[in-house]
Amino acid sequence: MLPRINQILHLQVLSFGDEEAKQEHKARIAEADDTRICIEIPINTATGQWTRLRHGDELAAYYVTEDGIKYSFRTTVIGFSEDAVRLVHLQTPAPESVVRVQRRQFVRVPANLELAASIDGQPQCVALTDNISGGGISFVCDKSISAETGQSVSCWLLMPGKNQQPDHIPFRCEIVRMEPLADSDKQRIVTRYSEIAEKDREKIIRYCFDRQLELRKLAPEK
Repeated sequence: MLPRINQILHLQVLSFGDEEAKQEHKARIAEADDTRICIEIPINTATGQWTRLRHGDELAAYYVTEDGIKYSFRTTVIGFSEDAVRLVHLQTPAPESVVRVQRRQFVRVPANLELAASIDGQPQCVALTDNISGGGISFVCDKSISAETGQSVSCWLLMPGKNQQPDHIPFRCEIVRMEPLADSDKQRIVTRYSEIAEKDREKIIRYCFDRQLELRKLAPEK
């Protein structure tokens, strides 16, 4: 499976020095065809600075599809172009050289975030997440909400964003299981994402990372 326009490409520059070659960079794919993949100027994810690439640089690249599958390949810088923005041209890999990597293991953290959910066309309900990860969420709602394993759920997640501005993240997910909560009129619904924009998945992963650090700080010392 070859990468597509608007996917984010994660890169390591193998032709840099040993330490620099370990650093990760990322860029959006602007154009793609059978011979070249054109990306915007990459950004070093650690420093936030632009990455200066040269003709002939060798790269290790990977991308993640919307269903969370990671693919990796090797490529080379074959040119540059100037349009509305400067683009870097990478050689399109042969399809057989693109390797599917084992599905990412996502960290799941407890979080009570507001969620609007509609299960298979039922009226929308407001719920709270129980926990969240880059691979799926679980949320708590009334037992009166009808749900079955395998059903599709349309969701809108309200998540803390930058500068205290909330992010509204839309996605679809599939019900994995339901768990009635004892001594309560509530149920927990566990899901995995079926349709989610990769940029939104990355926002959730960053939130989970920050949340994990926060929980560690709050944990009592032993």
